Formats: sequence, C-alpha cells, structure tokens
Amino acid sequence: MIRFLQTQGPTKKIILSGILLVICGAMVITFIPGGLTSELTGSPGKGIIAKVDGADLSADEVRTTARQMAQQDAQRYGEMASKLMPFLIQQETQRAVEQLISRQALLSEAGRMGLRVTPEEVKDELQHGRYAATFFPGGNFIGHVEYEDMLQRANLTPTKFEEAVGNDILLTKLQALISGSATVSEAEIREQFIKQNSKVKFDYAVLKQDDLRKGLHPTDAELKAFYESHKASYANSIPEKRKIKYAVIDTSKAEAAVQVTPDDLRAYYNDHRDQYRTPEQVKVSHILIKTPLPGADGKVDEKGVAEAQHRAEDLLKQLKSGAKLEDLAKKYSEDPGSAKQGGSLGWIGKGQTVPEFEKTAFSLPKGQISDLVKSSYGFHIIRVDDKQEAHTKTLDEVKAEIEPILKQQKAQQIAQKQAEALLNDARKQGLDGAAATHGVPVITSDFFGRKDALPGLGQATQLMDAVFSATEKSPPEPDLASSPQGIVVFQLMGVKPPATPTFEEIRSRVEEEFKNERSSTLLSQKIQELSDRAKAEHDLKRAAKELGATVKSSDFVLPDGQVPDVGSMSGQASVAFNMKPGEISGPINSGSNAVVLAVLENQKPSDADYAAKRDQIRDQLLLSKQQERFGMFVSSLVDQMTRSGKIKRNEEEINALKRSGSEQGM
Repeated sequence: MIRFLQTQGPTKKIILSGILLVICGAMVITFIPGGLTSELTGSPGKGIIAKVDGADLSADEVRTTARQMAQQDAQRYGEMASKLMPFLIQQETQRAVEQLISRQALLSEAGRMGLRVTPEEVKDELQHGRYAATFFPGGNFIGHVEYEDMLQRANLTPTKFEEAVGNDILLTKLQALISGSATVSEAEIREQFIKQNSKVKFDYAVLKQDDLRKGLHPTDAELKAFYESHKASYANSIPEKRKIKYAVIDTSKAEAAVQVTPDDLRAYYNDHRDQYRTPEQVKVSHILIKTPLPGADGKVDEKGVAEAQHRAEDLLKQLKSGAKLEDLAKKYSEDPGSAKQGGSLGWIGKGQTVPEFEKTAFSLPKGQISDLVKSSYGFHIIRVDDKQEAHTKTLDEVKAEIEPILKQQKAQQIAQKQAEALLNDARKQGLDGAAATHGVPVITSDFFGRKDALPGLGQATQLMDAVFSATEKSPPEPDLASSPQGIVVFQLMGVKPPATPTFEEIRSRVEEEFKNERSSTLLSQKIQELSDRAKAEHDLKRAAKELGATVKSSDFVLPDGQVPDVGSMSGQASVAFNMKPGEISGPINSGSNAVVLAVLENQKPSDADYAAKRDQIRDQLLLSKQQERFGMFVSSLVDQMTRSGKIKRNEEEINALKRSGSEQGM
C-alpha cells in the first residue's frame, strides 16, 4: 500500500508529494497466479485471500509481500535478524493483506475516475525515474535483449513490468488529485504557532501519595475486612506448580564442533540472494528557496513565486562563478535542517523525495550541480556528491553474516537427533539410565511456577508450555521440548494445582494493596479539598500550608516541556496555557503525585519568532492535512467497497495464512 514519508517539513528530507507504491522487487507479487474462485457466488475460493472489484488477491502475493516487509523490518536487528524472521513474517501478514487490498482498491478507483497513464509517461519513468540506473545507465539504454533477459530472471515480461510501472504512476496521480488541494490558511499557521510556542509560569502545590501512605497504619481487623472484600481477586492466586526431572542436549557444544563448508555458504547465499540486494542511492546537497503556499482561495501569489525564482537564480549564478554551495546553503537555504549541514541531505533512495527532486538527483552525474528545479516546496539547486548503483553484495561481503546462521542451523539439527535418541532410550530404560548412557547429567527440580527459571535453562518459554500442558502419568513418561540453551528431555514428576491463599499467607500483600488503595483515595480527596480551598481563599500558598502541601514555582515552560512533580505539560497540566494570571486550577493527577496550579504569567511568542518558524509550521500542517485527507480517502474507499460487496475477504484463508506465517521464516 501507499507509504507516507514520516517527516516534519523538509528538515530531514524533501517531503514525498507523489506516492510510489512498489519497488521493482515487490512488483513480482502482482503477477503470481492465484487459486480458484467460485464463479457462481463471486466469493473468494481456495488460495484466494480476497476479491477486489473482481480482481483476485492470492495467498502467494500476501506471503511474498509479508516476507519483503519482514526483511525490511529485520534490518534493524543486525545479527538477530534471521532468528526473528518467523516472528516478523507472522507479524506483517495481516498488514500485507490490508495493504494489498487497499492498493487494488485504489487502482480500481483511479480507473473509475478516468485517470490514465500514457506509454510516454511509462517510458519517461523508466528512463529518468527509479529504474534509470538499471535500464539506462549513464543515460544509455541497455538494449532490448538484455532488458527482456533481466525481467525474465525476475519472472516478468516487459508487458507486465511496464503495466506495473504504469500502475505506480497512476496511483501517484490519484494521490496528487486527492491530497493536492489541501491548503493551510494564515490563521491556522498562526494558531498552531501560538499553541506550540506560548509559555506559562506558575506556582504549584504538590501532594504525594507516598507521604500519605507513610501515615497509614491499618489494624488486623481492617486488613482482614479488606481481604474478605477483595477475596475474588485472590482466588487461585497461588499458581499451579510442577516438578520435573530433565536432561539438556546443549546446542552450543554441538555448534563448537560444526564445520561450515564453502558449498554450504554458497548454497545459503544463492537461496537468500534477495536479502543482500542494495538499492540505488545518491548522496546529495541542495539549496531550497521556498515559494508561497496557495491562499485560502486556492490562488498562488505569482509575485512571490517570481521573487523566489529570482533569488534562486542569483544563487545559481554565484555557484557558477565559483561560490561554494556549502556556504550559500548555510546562509540562504530555507530548508533549516540541511542548511545547518551545508545543504547536505546525505544518502537518499528512490521514493524518498518529491518526484521533481528525485528525477534530477538520480539523473545528474556525480559532482554536477543542477539548474533550478521547481517542486511544490519551491526552487531547488541540487548537487550530487556521490552515487551508489543498485547492486547485490557478494558472497565474500556477507560471509561473516551467513556462517553463524549455518552453524546454528547445523548444531540445531545435530542436537535434535541426539535429543530424539535420548528420548527413545529414556522411554525404554528410564531417563536416568538413558542419560548415563549418553553422558548427559540429569537434574531434578523443586516445584516451580510457569514463570520461574530452571537451573541451567533460565526463562524457557517453550519448555514451560510443554511442561504445563503435559498430563501427569504413573509411571512418568519422558517428553521433549526446546529451550534457549538446547533441547530438553523431561519427565513430569508432580503437580500442585492452583490455590487460594489464606489471609495469614498473604498478609504483607494485603497490607500493601490496602495502603495503595487507601492512599490513592486520600490523595484524590485532599487534592480536591486543596483546590476548593485555594479558589475560595484566592490564595494557593495559604491553602497549601493549611493542608500540608509543598509549594514550588516553575520557570517559563513550553507546551512540550516537563516540570518536576507535575510531569509533561502536554497532559492534564496543559490547562495552564488556557488560564489567566491569578487563576487556580482544579486537581491535576500526575501518577503518584497530585498538584494544583496558580498561573503567575503568560508569555506569548513574538512576531519575530513567528517569521522564523512560520514556514516550518506551514510545512508541518500541510503535510498533516495531505496525509489525513488521503488516509481518510483510502479508509472510506475500502469501507465503501467492502459494504457494497466489491471487496470480499476470505477470512478462512486469511486465518490459515496467519497461522502458517511463521513457517515462512524457517
């Protein structure tokens, strides 16, 4: 589905205006054959996740998409990535379903609205867009034979590939049509500016739950009454406990003896080649001179645009005369984030910038400075500092990543065979005898709960699931389960069912909970009394002294600030920004503290601050409106098509896909 670039204004990157939906690798999924569909009912058949306006969405498409999404997620986890893949794939399966449904719904709607893509537009995208470096390196076409050969290796034909490129362009047009009319008025910008930059200073009286708690000394009678009134919460609160005898086949010992051959490395690399592809990137610097936004009437200040263009042209002349882009960017660029870095945006990939910027950045030779490039933000002067072609890392480059994965896999297989042999022998001659034969020590545990740690195993969730789902038998029968340290062969030796503790057994817990509940109630009562008394007396300090509260004073604080004992000013304390000097607030709870505020002074931001921050706030608001507008459009479209029957989900297939999602990572 459409991916929005999550940034605030152009500070880190130029905001994505046109939305591009799929990279070349992901395109393959659109053309995987699906399963059968019931022609009589029009409902999705086996192997089909959904029908969207008559088009089938197959389980294979979802699997491929979920895996690609998981591989992107996995980049954050480094060496742990391979172990987390099953979980990540399972996690992304539902999102893949909804994104593919939404994408197909958007394509259908774009067609209904009469949007079209010409062959010339597709050709221009291939020649100057994200695929230019692949098919037009250095601006020269690789030739039809090599073009078709490259697509064939990706299981694509030129017709299907170009159709998919056209779909991307079509959806970019739809997004621009829906969100492009979003505008931000001067009043909205100023309102947001004042909201973000107003400051307030206040006195505040603090009552702390811990202080009230220290003064509580409940009697046994009070505690017993509390225990009886809360008895339902204590029912079976002593968890079930079990006792086992177990032996561990340690995978780390097996791993130490494992040898990974060059053939092993090569086979794994070939099977996982997609994971080692690096996309085309460029390292760029730029100068931005912004143009005015459309007014409330939708009209653009042409005089302001012409003035911005004149300023940009003057900077371009200075560059051509030998001035340094870094110096001019720091002094004149209106992209505040990159200006501080001498105009540098660092490395960017396809789909991260507005189309006009991307097209120029990826087509310029290294070291060259562009002419003026106009986008929805204004006029850019772009310099390409470095380029990295799309490529696949070599086996030598990723060998160090692959080897530990293969070692672990081989060790797991060896340990599994050893554990199965031990289990078979234990079923014949008992665990003690079998373990002695295999040279493995046997440990007998005390009774333990599901969340406890066992000696030599730590927190072993899968083992605990197996132990606590096992049936108690006489004589005990051995079984097998996994743990982080290896594979465990165990026998269930005893079970203590859950129990309800007596008052005497949990007296300290009851006292703790009694004090927590009573002190929380007292805090609410006292802070309300403090607020009422302060308002009646028009004196917070006097009321605080009478009730034993501590009074403190804040510095001037912004809406996103923090104040000791009050916490975040974006929470309940935000009422201070709407109060006048001298006003006293109601009770404000901040965790284990409660406060009452008395505003001393409000400080509004200056016009000079507004001039400095206006454009940044405008960009934030405009992006937010564009995202909100298009997001609502997508949500409404999918909902409408679902209610009208144009989208039919096959819940049985979706649930089956979720259950099997983790198997894809194995």
